[in-house]
Amino acid sequence: MGMPLPKMTLAEYMAWETAQPDRHEFYRGETFAMVGGPSGHNRVIVNLTRRIDAHLDGTPCHVFSENMKLQLADEACFYPDVMVTCGKVFTGDELAVTEPLLIVEVLSPSTQGYDRRNKFILYRSLASLREYALIDPATRTVEVFTWTDSGAWLLTDQTNLGTLTLASIDCKLPLEWVFKGMDHDSA
Repeated sequence: MGMPLPKMTLAEYMAWETAQPDRHEFYRGETFAMVGGPSGHNRVIVNLTRRIDAHLDGTPCHVFSENMKLQLADEACFYPDVMVTCGKVFTGDELAVTEPLLIVEVLSPSTQGYDRRNKFILYRSLASLREYALIDPATRTVEVFTWTDSGAWLLTDQTNLGTLTLASIDCKLPLEWVFKGMDHDSA
C-alpha cells in the first residue's frame, strides 16, 4: 500500500502529474489514482473517439480521449473518457481542456455511481457543457443528459433507439458502431 500524498494546490498537482507514469485525478487538494478498465470499456472509448473525430473533421471542434485532463477552475482535474471542445485553437502543449461542450463517461462497475452523481454535479458547473453521456458497455445502456433552453438537464435513455444522438455536435452514431468489437462475431 502506498503512502498517502500530501494535499496539493492545482499548480502543484499539474506539475507533479506530468511526471507520473500513471494517471491521477485531483479534487480539492487530494489526488486519486486512476485504474485501467476492461477491454470493453476501452473498445467503446476508441470507437467513440474515432467516429466523433471523423464527424468533426473540418469543424473548429476537437475530440479528446481519456488521456487529456479536464480542469474545473482551481478545484478539480478529471480524465473524462471522451470530450469535445469547440472554437479553441490548440497548440499541442496544453495540459487540460477547460471548456468542453460534450463529455462522455464509459461506465464500469467500480466508477458508475461516482460518474452518475458526483462527477455530473461537478461537470454541471461548467458553463460550456451542453451534453453529458453515460455509456455502460456491460449492459449496453446509453443515457444522454442534454442542457435545454429552459435551463434544465433533460435525460434521454437511448438504449433501445439503435442510435446514439449527440445533439451538441449534431452527431448520430449507430449503437452497433459504439459497441463494435465487443462481440465475438464483430470484425
